[in-house]
Amino acid sequence: MNASERRWTERAELDALCGERLYDFSLDGLWVAGCLDGLAAPCVAVVGTRAPSDEGRRRARRLARDLGRAGVCIVSGLALGIDGAAHEGALDAGAPTVGVLGGGHAHFFPPRHRELGKRIIAAGSAVVSPFAPDVPAQPWQFLARNAVIAALADVVVVVEAAARSGALNTAGHAADRNIPVLAFPGDVDRPKAAGCNALIRDGATLGRDADDVFAALPNAPLRGVQPQSQAASPLLPDDPPIVRRILDALADRTHDAADLADKLGVPPAALFAQLIELELAGRIVVGAGGFAIAPR
Repeated sequence: MNASERRWTERAELDALCGERLYDFSLDGLWVAGCLDGLAAPCVAVVGTRAPSDEGRRRARRLARDLGRAGVCIVSGLALGIDGAAHEGALDAGAPTVGVLGGGHAHFFPPRHRELGKRIIAAGSAVVSPFAPDVPAQPWQFLARNAVIAALADVVVVVEAAARSGALNTAGHAADRNIPVLAFPGDVDRPKAAGCNALIRDGATLGRDADDVFAALPNAPLRGVQPQSQAASPLLPDDPPIVRRILDALADRTHDAADLADKLGVPPAALFAQLIELELAGRIVVGAGGFAIAPR
């Protein structure tokens, strides 16, 4: 990532997107490459081990994809393993995803995920860091990175983690801030499940799928998409063409973000910004099936 792609974003801009999510978190701002608009949506951090089982990797990607199709922004740490699978799942869904680095952008770590970071930015999402671009990644900085991941999230999900996984640090930061923590259980004899099983033992919610995550989101904002027979297309005289096209498409049936972008031929980032505005205005709703016209 070259210097022209990075900018310092002040706390006030983050608060405008995140609402009260960062309320008492000590953060002056973030270095950003890409677009942060996804932070205005419900945000779920999907984290876990850097060396997952094949099933853990598939589960993380599937979970992020299902959440993304329902309008969730996926936050993770761009690490190998579960983090990378979570970002890939969000990209599969055409949903926003925010990757948080443990060093500066100029010292992208891990180097193997530099291309993933570029794809995240190209898709209209963002790679961020609390560290200046020229700061190399150091072990202690990943603890600070984990705190940022938790602070940006409405819910933290640990998909697979061993007893000493850094993902448990992220879960700890979330618990300290009263952010719901979910963990996927595993075989008690399998070391890679030990961290998740310990979280559940200590009070984390047992997670199985996206529906469990929707239930944990504050005010459950993604539940309850109504059948189309109960909805009508709420076109207004001053609606711009893109809004009219979105509402016309949703009048037929529920669509996830990727389907809608493909149907309308609109870049995912531009589409998602409009979808967020329509949801905040109460004109559409989102659920496990995707976006739908809000019932009257």
